[in-house]
Amino acid sequence: MDFLFLRYTLSFLFLFLLFFPSFPSVLSLSTVAISQTSDQTLVCALGITSSRQSFLNCTSFPAGIQIPGLNSNFSYSGIVAGDGFLCSLISFSHSSIIVCWRFSTNGSNIVYKRVYQGSVLRELQAGNSHICGLVNATNRLQCWQWPEFNSNSAQNLSFSSVAVGEDFVCGLSGFGNITCLGNVSSVGNPPVGNFSVIAAGFRHACALTFDNELHCWGTMHGQKPQEKFKLLALGENRSCGLRLNDTVICWGQNNYSLEESLRESHFATIEAKRNIFCGVLRYNYSLVCWGNEILSSNLMVFDHEVMPGPCTGTCPYDTLPGSGRTNTTTPPAAGPPLGQSSPAPATEGSTSSGWSDKMIASLAVGCVGTSVFLLTIGFFLFRYCKCKGCRVHDSGRLDETGTVLEEDARQQQQHHPQIEQAAPPVLEKRLSQLVSMGHLEEFSLQLLLEATDNFSEDFKIGEGSFGSVYRCTLNDGRELAIKRAETLNSSSCAVETRRRVDKDNAFINELESLSRLHHKNLVRLLGFCEDCNERVLIYEYLSNGTLYNHLHKLQDTALMSWPARIKVALDAARGIEYLHEYAVPPIIHRDIKSSNILLDSSWTAKVSDFGLSLMGPEDEESHLSLCAAGTVGYMDPEYYVLQQLTTKSDVYSFGVVLLELLSGTKAIHKNKNGMPRNVVDFVVPYIVQDEIHRVLDKRVPPPTPFEIEAVAYVGSVAAECVNLEGQDRPSMTQIVNSLERALAACLVNHTSLSRSTSGSSM
Repeated sequence: MDFLFLRYTLSFLFLFLLFFPSFPSVLSLSTVAISQTSDQTLVCALGITSSRQSFLNCTSFPAGIQIPGLNSNFSYSGIVAGDGFLCSLISFSHSSIIVCWRFSTNGSNIVYKRVYQGSVLRELQAGNSHICGLVNATNRLQCWQWPEFNSNSAQNLSFSSVAVGEDFVCGLSGFGNITCLGNVSSVGNPPVGNFSVIAAGFRHACALTFDNELHCWGTMHGQKPQEKFKLLALGENRSCGLRLNDTVICWGQNNYSLEESLRESHFATIEAKRNIFCGVLRYNYSLVCWGNEILSSNLMVFDHEVMPGPCTGTCPYDTLPGSGRTNTTTPPAAGPPLGQSSPAPATEGSTSSGWSDKMIASLAVGCVGTSVFLLTIGFFLFRYCKCKGCRVHDSGRLDETGTVLEEDARQQQQHHPQIEQAAPPVLEKRLSQLVSMGHLEEFSLQLLLEATDNFSEDFKIGEGSFGSVYRCTLNDGRELAIKRAETLNSSSCAVETRRRVDKDNAFINELESLSRLHHKNLVRLLGFCEDCNERVLIYEYLSNGTLYNHLHKLQDTALMSWPARIKVALDAARGIEYLHEYAVPPIIHRDIKSSNILLDSSWTAKVSDFGLSLMGPEDEESHLSLCAAGTVGYMDPEYYVLQQLTTKSDVYSFGVVLLELLSGTKAIHKNKNGMPRNVVDFVVPYIVQDEIHRVLDKRVPPPTPFEIEAVAYVGSVAAECVNLEGQDRPSMTQIVNSLERALAACLVNHTSLSRSTSGSSM
């Protein structure tokens, strides 16, 4: 199985490198942001720490603006700013967050707020007043701080890049065509053609063709230079461009031009906002700014500190030299002094070795992108090899065909077990204690073998974290569900010992957990069988199977109405609430998913499979340094990244189940292009936009006027459950209360339901 995992991983890596040799979308994020108010200028930039985490550093001119809360546990991917605000993008593997600081003109009354949480954003741009970004999966345009913007006009558009002006936004299509939205009359019609780069100023915009030629439209001041550029930075009445040889030229109102001391300097990137321009010097990554009297007299803002490009997740850059120094007036000793050029290329657009700037840029982007991906793959391979004992399951196939891994598992269950050695003394002692309590019955292995025809495939009904599940009927008429751990038959003593300890722990955890739990929404444990290398748990049999099957496999099911689905969700929530709030000590399930929610003959839902459960922390503390366990697609990303387990991890998983119930879509499924997609990334954006009707399960009849309000309310509960930060998620008690209200609203005409369960806002 290890070989198959590595084989599939390497195959995916090969295909990825074949079709995606670089990460051009990452380069569209900015590491420098400028906010110019009437009284002050704030300049912020991203640096890199020794642990390869990006950090945000800001300074204002004159001094006065202090941005609080910059010591975040997350690494910033990009930053943008405008009149009185600064925003940063925090990116995860499947989602992004935008947090903003807003301040008055004198830097006081700073307000911190999260303005977005949802699908991954691959680009974020800001004008003087508005912010826009592109959703990575769909290239869809989304804007903030712009209530009058008509998002419907952009629904059928797909952009590769965007630029934001004062009251307009322009985007490049995949073929390089330009489309402008918003108050397009203020900027005029864009040129026709194919372009590779786009930028916007206050009331004008410019674009570069694939041959690096400059085209501008709108109210632009100054004479447009007849040169070729690789990057543009546009302000209010002035503009600057980065030439192919990495030098900068500026033009604008009143014959505006670049500072004399900077004209021979080489830059990695440039940014602009209204009258202020900043650039990262290529030779040492220091940041210089110009545009007003204060900055022109002290060009150096951050010395040896600014990242030349953004980071998403693991940062590709090494620690930048001299990080931590700000407002240095003396140029650094290493490298050429400020205003003196570094060794210039032999000719414009080429180097002395014959490599063109485009070739070097393409090579650099490809190397950086490939390095990032290789580091990511290496990280997950390391975690897999290190944490194999912690079971991380697959949430189900993306299609209905079998897999090699499933066939291997099936073959392992075909043969009669061979009794080889006695149970370990510790396990035997713990089992004796459980039997002495009188809550569980110990079944003989011979009885179970006879009832299941030696654990025949004909009696097998499913798989769980602990092992295979079989259905049988005893001579006394009792119907049982038998959960049997896989037989340990490895030839490697070390492997056998590790797997035995792993299975024994899961076995005894479920025994100890369920032997003292009694709730109508938890599957009842009747007993167990321990016979040498056999570990078997015996449960009540629930005749209507798993919620997963009713949502994704069965065509004829009673769950074809919204009240029925909300009732199932409420039942499951009550079971999890009991684990969190009433069990002593509290229990964290760690593997909540639709296949672990079972339905009895009266369609009451019950939570099952406690093989990964863990006794909860006391006094609101959290479990630390736990190897992540759970099922891909349902696992709490905060728990996986931070190794910090709380009851809110179960809340996240339950939120995914709610999204399954609403959409009828698997936790991990294929989109229309055949690419894997998480139900959170797919459904939550529609919930946030109050358009849940577009993603409801089409197998269920459309909700009635009473039902649609309840369904939308359940959607808002689900969206809060899958918040990236556990502290922003509701408790299971709050979820139960909300689902009770939703179910009541489905059945009778209730008053309007509030769309918030925990008081948090998106």
